[in-house]
Amino acid sequence: MSRAIITLLTDFGTSDYYVAAMKGVILGINPEAEIVDISHNVLAYDILDAAFTLSQAWSTFPARTVHLVVVDPGVGSQRRPILVSGDRHYFLAPDNGVLSFVYPRLETLTAYHITSEHYFRQPVSQTFHGRDIFAACAAHLSKGVEVEKFGEPIEDYLKLTIPQPKKLNEKAWKGLVLKVDRFGNLITNFSATDCPALFAEPTPAFQLRVGSQEVSKLAQTYAEGAKGEIFALLGSSGYLEVAANRGGVAKLLAVNRGAEVSLQLS
Repeated sequence: MSRAIITLLTDFGTSDYYVAAMKGVILGINPEAEIVDISHNVLAYDILDAAFTLSQAWSTFPARTVHLVVVDPGVGSQRRPILVSGDRHYFLAPDNGVLSFVYPRLETLTAYHITSEHYFRQPVSQTFHGRDIFAACAAHLSKGVEVEKFGEPIEDYLKLTIPQPKKLNEKAWKGLVLKVDRFGNLITNFSATDCPALFAEPTPAFQLRVGSQEVSKLAQTYAEGAKGEIFALLGSSGYLEVAANRGGVAKLLAVNRGAEVSLQLS
């Protein structure tokens, strides 16, 4: 049998003990588990940022991977801990919408409200469910405990409204910046399916406006533009990006996530 894989995605950072404590609980229950960090630098309390980050990573892992997500501004409240069993993967997370990008991509989906305290680390802290509930349950799940044993199925799990581009007419759309990545690239919510004409051959004339900048060049790679030149390209995420060759567009344009983006084909 292949080694069990558990991924971790949190907003805990790495300067405190939180991530290490979660890993300690997992390895105490399943010493054979392989733990992979997706990221611990999600924006603090930012459920949408975590949802987007998870959406770009989870499907690259082998079948039966357990994905553990703890971005949980409602810890200690009435929000539910949930386990989602998909066709090939498992997800443990607070029921706050953090799995919203995942739900539409699962062919089969069953969600469970985690209530079986037998699998919790005791005593359970009111402020650290990531360690005492989620990490412990993820470890037991990775050892082969059946999903039905963690709680009852639910159908009313929370789904975020994912920001979608608005089509104004056949040649115009309005969207926004979903994320600013580590390099200052602006990842918009325009996908190739939202505006396929933009990616036709030859590339049509267009104007992409974000902040005070109008972009009219579509590149294939980040290295295509001159240093500091601002251009658009279809990134590995599947979304249209505004970027610059080693330029840090977010800083150059003084814009951040949520900034309005408009696209007009000529």
